Amino acid sequence: MRALLSVSDKAGIVEFAQGLEKLGWDIISTGGTYKKLNEAGVKVIEIDEVTKFPECFEGRVKTLNPYIHGGILHRRDKQSHLDEAKKLGVEGIDLVCVNLYPFKETILRTGDFEEIIENIDIGGPAMVRSAAKNFDSVIIVTDVADYDMVLEAIENDKNTLE
Repeated sequence: MRALLSVSDKAGIVEFAQGLEKLGWDIISTGGTYKKLNEAGVKVIEIDEVTKFPECFEGRVKTLNPYIHGGILHRRDKQSHLDEAKKLGVEGIDLVCVNLYPFKETILRTGDFEEIIENIDIGGPAMVRSAAKNFDSVIIVTDVADYDMVLEAIENDKNTLE
């Protein structure tokens, strides 16, 4: 099982990643999240190892990639999707943990137009929507308060729609 962790609010992310790692999950991550997890000793795969393409344009493009969205979106219940994923070298991503850039907080904090623009999140919402579209195969986590509940559900094999 593979999880993609890419969060703006890093509260609790190390413990969440450690919990996933303890359960045998591989962790993929981006930028600042990758750095925090790596520094904490979590075995983490940098996003560009999966995308086969470096983060670019000052971090604007990281996860907008077929290896990421294909990994999230391919249907595990359709043999044609499984065959195509194998042919393309796309590996499944079974959990997406994302919280979005703090756009509203940025607007309240600063009038710096450039900083405001850079806090319009593109990849995060795209991954949330991809995971939601494939909800029967991919767990989506967007709230720090849910980390323990998600780990408990995975550990006890009690993941539900709720």
